Formats: sequence, structure tokens, C-alpha cells
Amino acid sequence: MEKLSGVLLVDDDQTTNFLNHALLTRLGVAERIFVALDGQQALDQVHAHCATPTPDCPALILLDVNMPGMNGIEFLQAYRQLPAGQRQATVIVMLTTSLHPRDVEQVQALGVDGFLNKPLNKDNVNYVLRTFFRRELPPA
Repeated sequence: MEKLSGVLLVDDDQTTNFLNHALLTRLGVAERIFVALDGQQALDQVHAHCATPTPDCPALILLDVNMPGMNGIEFLQAYRQLPAGQRQATVIVMLTTSLHPRDVEQVQALGVDGFLNKPLNKDNVNYVLRTFFRRELPPA
């Protein structure tokens, strides 16, 4: 399988980030895996890696909703204000334990590409790869 250029994990739970990073690494999903602990750090990563087209710009962002500081919804609002060139190649999938219906409406209005329930697992990763990137993990 051709690897994604990069994945940005955005979650305030460091254990979740560690486990997701380990899973994505083990599955060989991406050339680079970046981690942010809140929406502001994620936005900073996008500014740093996507200001001009580079291989470091993540193709996939896995975003938690509820985080201290800038939460997932606030990140999406700020992200949608970026120039199209900085966000055109990125798929954003909400990765969360549950969503309040009000949050789902807000997130959908902001153009999120999909939703996954935590914890991230091989099946969820394969679903994202098939749905958004026309790729599939090799059989075990």
C-alpha cells in the first residue's frame, strides 16, 4: 500500500495519541505522524507544514472534539478560514467517544469528512483509507 504523506493526531489525551501513533506506525499508514494536544497546536502544525505544498503537509487529520484550549470545533472554524491551498489535500475525520447532536450539526456544517468512535483500530483505519484515499491495508 502506498503510504499517506502524513497524519496529524489531535487529542489532549497523551495516552490516546501514543496508542494511535503506535497503531498507525505498526500498520505503515503514513510517512510522517504528527501530534497536537489541542486545536491551537494542530493549527500551528498546519501553518508550519502546509503554508506551501510540501510532503510534510498531513493528508489526514484525526481530530478530537472535546479538548481544553482550542477544541475541535474551534479548530475547524479556524481551519476553514485558511487559504484553500493550505487545506485542499487534507481529510479531517472526527475521532471521539461520543458527540452531542448539537456538536454533530456544527461539525457537519464546518465540512468534516467523517466520524469515527474511539478507540482507533485497524478496521477504522482501513475504512478511512478505503473511503477517502482509495487504498487498503494489506491482508494480515
